[in-house]
Amino acid sequence: MFRGTWAVRTGLLTRAQVRSTAWRHLREDVYADAQLPDTHRLHARGACLVMPRAAVLGGRTAAVLLGLDDVAGSGDAVEVVLPPPLRWHPAPGIVVRSAPVDGDVVRSGRWLRWTGGLRTAVDLARSEPPTDAVVLLDRLVRAGVVDLASVRQATHALPRCRGSARARTAAMAADGLAESPQETRLRLIVCASGLPAPVAQHVVRDRGRFVARVDVAWPELRLALEYDGLWHGEPGQFARDRERLNALTAAGWRVVFATAGDLHRPTRLLDRLRSALA
Repeated sequence: MFRGTWAVRTGLLTRAQVRSTAWRHLREDVYADAQLPDTHRLHARGACLVMPRAAVLGGRTAAVLLGLDDVAGSGDAVEVVLPPPLRWHPAPGIVVRSAPVDGDVVRSGRWLRWTGGLRTAVDLARSEPPTDAVVLLDRLVRAGVVDLASVRQATHALPRCRGSARARTAAMAADGLAESPQETRLRLIVCASGLPAPVAQHVVRDRGRFVARVDVAWPELRLALEYDGLWHGEPGQFARDRERLNALTAAGWRVVFATAGDLHRPTRLLDRLRSALA
């Protein structure tokens, strides 16, 4: 990772060599080894070479650097937080937000710096659409990046500002238990439907023996709601799913399955749940 003007000025490369296929052109004057994977993390590193020294990476870019690699792709803009009163107008590919950056900042090496776990969680809760905010908070908590109680405390301590009410709502809706974004979305659909509140990631036992852990459950009714994602089509998974379902059935449990289509059109799913709960 280097700036082209630096490589030419120091004699490390000629202008022609900089423009060769050996290097990936990330943005104006920023290049990287062409063999490196083209990821958001790579573009974030490149942004650090050109952004003001006082700026830090934030938002989804910070979440990527905290371990959630798939929340932003190589084609998504790198998010930068710039402390006031500084101003910076970068070329396309970087979005800038003005906010203080004191305190919760992580640094790696000479150039790379981003908002820490708690600051990132609060910023995402303030700026993301409501459902996406809860999904991201669940993922950060599940990954051990931040503690949910700390996020709730921090959002409630926010002064009245843009996104503060949204952040508090998202923090209260998160539980940090979901094992996938789809499970969080499924739980939110159920919770917003007026149906009895379910239990997330419930462990089913039969006479003290572990049977399964289900995505969403109404334990008193022995009813489970499971998300049926693409990974269930992996080799050997069908047989394991059937064995698990048989074990739940033998323990007296009923299972309702939800698919990606149900997340977009939940009416029929909710009707099935109402019938099952009745």
